[in-house]
Amino acid sequence: MNIQIFGVKKCFDTKKAERYFKERKIKYQLIDLNEKGLSKGELKSVKEAVGLNNLINTKTKEYTRLNLDKIRDSNMKEEILLNNPKVCKTPIVRNGKQATVGYEPEIWKEWE
Repeated sequence: MNIQIFGVKKCFDTKKAERYFKERKIKYQLIDLNEKGLSKGELKSVKEAVGLNNLINTKTKEYTRLNLDKIRDSNMKEEILLNNPKVCKTPIVRNGKQATVGYEPEIWKEWE
């Protein structure tokens, strides 16, 4: 298992995801979206697993500021996500080609 958690240190669900893997002594890598966003390859992999619209947090200020609700072109949405990682829902937990968005312990248990 090669777990990556993309999240924000102040996010409650990101902390819960970290705790889930720590308690099971499963190694993981935490990537803080405030410091570093998803790469193109990582975004593509996660998008294929969960869908592009499931990655977008419609409750952020950036969502409104960037007019994401008016954009229909998925390539344009991808570019915005790459350049504005704060628009992503957190945590994004990735295990190879598998991924989840949000706190999903039932799915993570299947990965063990």
